[in-house]
Amino acid sequence: MKKQVMEYASGNEMAAIAIKQIGYDLMGYYPITPSTQIAENLDIMRANGETDLVMVAAEGEHSAAGICYGASVAGGRVVNATSANGLLYAIEQFPVQSGTRYPMVMNVVCRTVSGPLSIKGDHSDIMYLLNAGWPILFASTVQQVYDFNIIALKLAEMVRLPVVVAYDGFFTSHQKGRCMRFEEDETVREYVGKKQEEYPFLDLEHPITVGSYMNEPDLINNRYQLHMAMEKVTHVLPELFASYKELSGREYGMIEGIGCEDAENLLVLLGSSYDTTIDAVEEMRKKGKKVGAATVHVLRPFPGKELYGLLRHADNILVADRQDSYGAGGGNLSLEVRAAMQKFGSRAKIKSLIYGLGGKDFFKEDAKAMLAWAEDPAKPDFAYYGVEPGEDEGTTDTPLFAPITRDMTKIGAGNNLNAVTAMPGRIAPGHGACPGCGIPVNLNLLLRGIEDPVVFLFQTGCGMIVTTAYPKTSFKVPYLHNLFQNGAATLSGVAEICYRKQQKGEIPPGDIIFVMVSGDGGMDIGMGSALGTALRGHRLLIFEYDNGGYMNTGYQLSYSTPMGARSSTSHVGKEQYGKTFFHKDMPKIMAATGIPYVATVAESNPTDFLKKASKAAHYAKTTGTAYVKAISACPLNWNDKPATERRVIGAAVDSCYFPLYEIEQGVTKLSYDPEKTGKKIPVIDFLSMMGRTRHLQKEEYKEVVERIQKEVDARFYELKSRAQE
Repeated sequence: MKKQVMEYASGNEMAAIAIKQIGYDLMGYYPITPSTQIAENLDIMRANGETDLVMVAAEGEHSAAGICYGASVAGGRVVNATSANGLLYAIEQFPVQSGTRYPMVMNVVCRTVSGPLSIKGDHSDIMYLLNAGWPILFASTVQQVYDFNIIALKLAEMVRLPVVVAYDGFFTSHQKGRCMRFEEDETVREYVGKKQEEYPFLDLEHPITVGSYMNEPDLINNRYQLHMAMEKVTHVLPELFASYKELSGREYGMIEGIGCEDAENLLVLLGSSYDTTIDAVEEMRKKGKKVGAATVHVLRPFPGKELYGLLRHADNILVADRQDSYGAGGGNLSLEVRAAMQKFGSRAKIKSLIYGLGGKDFFKEDAKAMLAWAEDPAKPDFAYYGVEPGEDEGTTDTPLFAPITRDMTKIGAGNNLNAVTAMPGRIAPGHGACPGCGIPVNLNLLLRGIEDPVVFLFQTGCGMIVTTAYPKTSFKVPYLHNLFQNGAATLSGVAEICYRKQQKGEIPPGDIIFVMVSGDGGMDIGMGSALGTALRGHRLLIFEYDNGGYMNTGYQLSYSTPMGARSSTSHVGKEQYGKTFFHKDMPKIMAATGIPYVATVAESNPTDFLKKASKAAHYAKTTGTAYVKAISACPLNWNDKPATERRVIGAAVDSCYFPLYEIEQGVTKLSYDPEKTGKKIPVIDFLSMMGRTRHLQKEEYKEVVERIQKEVDARFYELKSRAQE
């Protein structure tokens, strides 16, 4: 055994420690709850000079998977982490990685797959990977997260396959526990060994082609080789578990059980619920009950033979799934256990329960109830456990708000700041936003400038989360949510069907403004969808509240975060000064699509805001896609005071960090020139008003500030020259 030290840490923290100790070359990632903490912790280590890991913040999970694939082909040791819909967004990349046999490790911090949106933990995401050709290790404790991450890389390189380490979101990922880690990084690196490449891609003297086009019989041979590699895992893993026991003193197997040797009733489940069940089993056995429990540490390849050997004595087996394979009479774990037990001749009665979806807590009493369910002939073979009854049938829902009619919004106020106060609110006062949040301020300003009915689509983000917590809503108008990456395309579908139904006389005629609201980094991962919508020219309005980060997931850097800003994935330390690249100029990108109207707005200039909102609505209902971007305050993550946000926004405008302009039918017009009025200020005056960038005032960051100032000036003067043409 090698020397170890105790840590009191969460699963995500232990995953990051293992990744650091292994000495990976690159991590391609995209922030998504609850896996984001892995990248956040690694970025802290990077800022402090504890690791030289190259961390590439992609604009979405699909690209993150591509970055990882390219890096692994090039011979790097590569790691990724994701969850839920992020996993699904990237899923087409995973068979590419396994089919071309390039090893890497990916932590999947299991979470509910939307929709409706939920960020809590269950197993509905990991089961999508069962057919991807990746070995899947499932950790049920914080200790196992650390240990399995180390074993996973060695396994990946021995069988030339990418490997997943999965564990429960929020239960294992965030809850802290005592665990052991190796004191010296070198211990881990010696165990893993040096990477061996049989066919180095960057060997220019011996060039190879990766990912050829294949027909039969080549493809079936390729798949057979992948099958054989997975078969090899079943032989290699026990050897790795044995060698790791010698190194650490901790013993693992493909399965684990308690009381299985004489149990009449057995409960089989995955992840953190197993530890809870152990307590229940021990209590019941003390009372003379012949019960037991088992869990699976390897989902792929599935250890059917080993599981049969463990469960074969039981009369009744209940398999509890935190996921349903809808229509199959059980979740995927249940289906696998049933198939394995039948294959090897078990006569046990097997039942299935779906439990714990959306992170619903699992207690010792639940485990006891499930063990009783297993032997009760009156209980069904398949059911949902823990479902609560809804309203009685026949009840009529009472609307929360009276509808907003066309006549109510046709107030004829134009751009008169006082007159538009008569506009009825289409968003109710109640919401869960932080004090000083700019989102409701900007939305209400936008809506006061639009005198037609509005249909909303919100991408995931703070704006959506704080207004639609089930069963309440803040919206008095039709509202739809879709994920970050597909909002604009979804709204274009809504708009086209509306226009078609109006043409057919199925719904009343009249102008409707379709508004997609995006922010919190949504125009990074959702940029492709937005650009496609703009290029097609759908008649709708894209409104971006730019708060400069992925705020709804705990403030990770987005491509609109200021250069030099501190975030949970761009820390400040002796080796890092915050975000290392300039903020994205999204209005200019949208303008390049040729749409009829692009504008920037700020709450510090409300009359200008209203005027542009009105123009954008006009073009959105008559011509094509319009785009409006507002700078939006986030006191919590900007680290300033809610009462000062109007001044902070004003400073962003006066420093030209966020210039106010419009591009109408290809003609650029500067709405406000602080230089002309003598109000232009250095960009550091704006940045120093926020805690996230206040460190840039220090002398050691003088060069960074100069680069930012030079870039801001270059963008502003280029804009100004276009406005004068």
